[in-house]
Amino acid sequence: MSKRAEPGQDTSTGTEVLAGLVERVTFHSFESGFCVLRLKARGHRDLVTTIGHAATISAGEWVTASGEWVNDRTHGLQFRARFLRTSAPSSLEGIEKYLGSGMVRGIGPVYAKRMVKHFGKDVFDIIEAAPERLREVEGIGPKRADRITSAWADQKVIREIMVFLHQHGVGTARAVRIFKTYGTDAVQVMSENPYRLARDIRGIGFRTADLIAGKLGIEKTAMIRVRAGISYALSEAMGEGHCGLPVPQLSALAIKLLDVPDDLIATAIDLELADGTVVADDIAGAPCIFLGGLYHAEKAIAARLQRIAAAKLPWPEIDAEKALPWIESWTGLALAESQAEAIRLALRSKVLVVTGGPGVGKTTIVNSILRILDAKAVRLLLCAPTGRAAKRMTEATGMEARTIHRLLEFDPKAFGFKRDQENPLECDLLVIDESSMVDVLLMQSLLNAVPDGAALLIVGDIDQLPSVGAGQVLADIIGAGTVPVVRLTEVFRQAAQSRIITSAHQINAGRIPDLSKPAGDTDFYFVPAADPEQAVARIVQLVRTRIPQRFGLDPLRDVQVLCPMNRGGVGARSLNVELQAALNPSGENKVERFGWTFAPGDKVMQIENDYDKEVYNGDIGYVESVDTAEGELVATFDGRAVTYGFGELDTLVPAYAATIHKSQGSEYPAVVIPVLTQHYAMLQRNLLYTGVTRGKQLVVLVGQPKAVAIAVKNTSGRRRWSKLDEWLIVAAAVRPVGQGDGSS
Repeated sequence: MSKRAEPGQDTSTGTEVLAGLVERVTFHSFESGFCVLRLKARGHRDLVTTIGHAATISAGEWVTASGEWVNDRTHGLQFRARFLRTSAPSSLEGIEKYLGSGMVRGIGPVYAKRMVKHFGKDVFDIIEAAPERLREVEGIGPKRADRITSAWADQKVIREIMVFLHQHGVGTARAVRIFKTYGTDAVQVMSENPYRLARDIRGIGFRTADLIAGKLGIEKTAMIRVRAGISYALSEAMGEGHCGLPVPQLSALAIKLLDVPDDLIATAIDLELADGTVVADDIAGAPCIFLGGLYHAEKAIAARLQRIAAAKLPWPEIDAEKALPWIESWTGLALAESQAEAIRLALRSKVLVVTGGPGVGKTTIVNSILRILDAKAVRLLLCAPTGRAAKRMTEATGMEARTIHRLLEFDPKAFGFKRDQENPLECDLLVIDESSMVDVLLMQSLLNAVPDGAALLIVGDIDQLPSVGAGQVLADIIGAGTVPVVRLTEVFRQAAQSRIITSAHQINAGRIPDLSKPAGDTDFYFVPAADPEQAVARIVQLVRTRIPQRFGLDPLRDVQVLCPMNRGGVGARSLNVELQAALNPSGENKVERFGWTFAPGDKVMQIENDYDKEVYNGDIGYVESVDTAEGELVATFDGRAVTYGFGELDTLVPAYAATIHKSQGSEYPAVVIPVLTQHYAMLQRNLLYTGVTRGKQLVVLVGQPKAVAIAVKNTSGRRRWSKLDEWLIVAAAVRPVGQGDGSS
């Protein structure tokens, strides 16, 4: 007795109520709560497709939904639920399906069958009130019983949070995230200050928190709301790399966001200033408001750098005229005059910056400095912002390099570093590679741990994308002109034979690289594609067959697609779907979570730092196994196995394609980059340059010459509002002149 509508129409009728048993969860995104269900609904012969939102949903649950019937052009007749209420099933069949759905870790279909057979309809009461009895079931030992009980308790709290959110009009609210963040205090936190959600929980924006606040009766003009809006606007700016914002820009943002008069905004800013949450100061004469933490961090970096620079060199004077011939015979390399001059400067400088693009000899200089100082028994420490960059540094120097987090001994329990001013690093020289990626907060932590007596060698490519986090530390240090800087520009003969390197330098100089078809094999190609559809087909073909056949590279491990942006037909998101289907079509053994499918063999990327698991933002791994009974996935990162509960898979995404931003600090044997006018908003010189310089053996651009030209000509890259360069100039003006300034 299903309702009918004319094919091709998108019709809907008045609100109806549908009730039934969830036969199958076709799709569920934990992140948005969106789900597609197949229901055995009362009064319907066939299974009914129902779409709606729920924080948790499992086969076997009883669902009551209110909404309307729609005839979707693609999927046919569906029930679109505006509101979904779930309750535990009461039939034995429903209970078994529910327990076996993988929702409760530790119970899969096999144990669900055994438990229902042993306890019948009392099984839920047993889990809750007499969990010790679970061990009566064959195969359930104390460990599994504990896991089942704690998972059950979590589910219960999540349901209670859902009820609270439903009552306040947030049907899709990210109950799982809220519970993970606040635990059993979730309802209390939300009642007292719902704006904390926007600050504390990734994926919940100010607007969602504002919606909850409205339902809780918080007035639009309430000062708690306006103040939260100011902090939120500044946090959004921080997400775009700014440390502060000019007052008119901040006020305009806040007025648009909050829809309140500007006098309220001014009052809220004054209150936030009085509390010290935000700080007022100028950048290049423009009055700005900063988030307190970032303001003090930039000031602290300047003070630490100048303090380090002013102290005495930690090694006795080295005769460069003897050291240089020695290092040439040791390495078998003849140093160019620019390299020799850089080494001379390094041997007498307390703080030195070395910057330049690919093929200009940065590695040779760093290696030479390290070898000379190592021979003089100078204690050396090497670090880089990412695991991949640290690994590359280790391979290039033959000395151990660590990530900054590992070097500073991050403590997940205290959520801070063990190495600081009280417990400094033990070294005479600290080398920081890929320093363009280091943001303000991380640089502050690093410099806090550097003893005054140690020297600092900062290495990076100023023309790459700035850090993902706030600030532009390397650019500001170079721009301030208060410490010696070696800027390398000469491309060496061997490197000049690589079209990747020559093309990268052409892009950086504002010249369009040669996009014509080369005569023979080379390492840089342009493959034309008129539109996104053609580009996708060509990228899939390149990765799956053309590159592996012609260059003998593994499509999964050696080839990386890098996109200017996430969204759009040739964005990382949709390319991941296409490439996953082409390279690793998943069989039965898979898990669908957060809008992605994961199966053994998939290439994945960690998208946030997890200090407990020791996997970090941008790390690439491969799925080893998926265990639906245990609700666990195992992925290997650099040969090390890491286990994820299915509920933790929001920190993993497929990595067949990634954004260029995410690739910073990494290198890949082959890189394929779509460059289309569709990406207009993101086509910038430093973005294309960063993407091209990620490829070691092969770079292929796919797209339109016009789009390449747009990227090469566009240097507008939004200005970052930061004050570090000004602080450095102020600090240098009061610095005592000493051995540390590179003068002799």
